Amino acid sequence: MTDTILSVKNLTLDIPTGSGMLHAVRGIDFDLNRGETLSIVGESGSGKSLTALAVIGLLGISIQRRADAMRFEEVDLLKANRRTLRNLRGNRVAMIFQEPMTSLNPAYMIGDQLIETLKLHRTVSTEMARQRALELLEKVGITAAESRLGQYPHQLSGGLRQRVMIALALMCEPDLLIADEPTTALDVSVQSQILNLLGELRREFGLTYLFISHDLAVIEHLATRVAVMYLGRIVEEASVADLFDRPRHPYTRALLGSVLTPDPTQGVPETALGTAYPNPIDPPSGCAFHPRCPLATAHCKTVGPRPLHSPTGRVECHLEDPESPLFKGDTA
Repeated sequence: MTDTILSVKNLTLDIPTGSGMLHAVRGIDFDLNRGETLSIVGESGSGKSLTALAVIGLLGISIQRRADAMRFEEVDLLKANRRTLRNLRGNRVAMIFQEPMTSLNPAYMIGDQLIETLKLHRTVSTEMARQRALELLEKVGITAAESRLGQYPHQLSGGLRQRVMIALALMCEPDLLIADEPTTALDVSVQSQILNLLGELRREFGLTYLFISHDLAVIEHLATRVAVMYLGRIVEEASVADLFDRPRHPYTRALLGSVLTPDPTQGVPETALGTAYPNPIDPPSGCAFHPRCPLATAHCKTVGPRPLHSPTGRVECHLEDPESPLFKGDTA
C-alpha cells in the first residue's frame, strides 16, 4: 500500500521575458510516496529546479504558476497562504540547496542558525535546541561538533558546509526533504561522501527525498524512481533499475551516454547530444527532442507524442506508442 506524500498534476511555469514568454515547465505530473526517493534529472534549463521551488512556494513573483492540483499530504499548495507555506518550509518540508554559502547566513555562527531553525517551529528551550544541533552535526559526520557551533560558514570547507546544510534540514524532522543538486559544487570525493550520507540518513530516519540532478550517475545508487525532464516536460519515468537497464526514450539513452571523457579538454562526446539545447521561449514543434534525436522522422517534427502509462512507468515517444505510425513493437 502506497502513501502519497506529494502530488503534482499538470504543473505549468511561464516566465515573461523581453524576448517573449519562456515556457519553463510545460504541464508535468508526478507523485511521490512516503519513504522513496524520486529523482528529477535533466540538463540545465529543463525546469527541474523550478519545479522543486514551485512545490515550496519560493518562485519569483514574475513566474506564472498554474496546475490542476498540487498537494503536500493534507495541504493544498495552490490555495495555501504565505503563513501556511512559511510553517511548512524548514519544518515539514526542508530543502538542501546547491551552494550552501548562498543559503547559510555569513553573519551568524553555525550554532545560532541551527538553534533558530528549531525554535522557530518548535516550543523548545535554547539548550534543547543546542543539544539537537550537536546530535545532528555528529550524525552527519562532523567531528568536534561542539567547536563547530561557534564557527561561521566561511570558516568551514565546502564539504563541511554542505553537511551543516543537511543537519539544518533535519532539525525539525521533516516529512519531505528536497535536495537541489546538493553535490554539484563539491569535488568528486566529497560528492561520494555526501551521497553515501544521504543514503544512510534515508534508511535511518525513513526520509522521503525529491532529488534534483543533471547527472544520472549521481542518483543511480540513491533514487528509487527517476523522472527525466526535457524542455519542461517529463519524457520518461521509471524505477531506477528499469531506467538504467532499459531506457525507453532516446533522450534518456543520450543522457546515459553523455559521460565525461578522462581528458577534460575533450569535454562531452558529440555523439550523445550534439546539437544545442532548444530555446524554451520558442520550443520546437511536434516532439521537442526531434532536433537532437537520431531516430526522428518527419512525423516527429509535426506531431507531439502522447504520454504512455504502464505498470512500470511512463514515456512520451512515438516509437513506444502502439497507435503511432512509427511504432515497431516491443524490442526488449
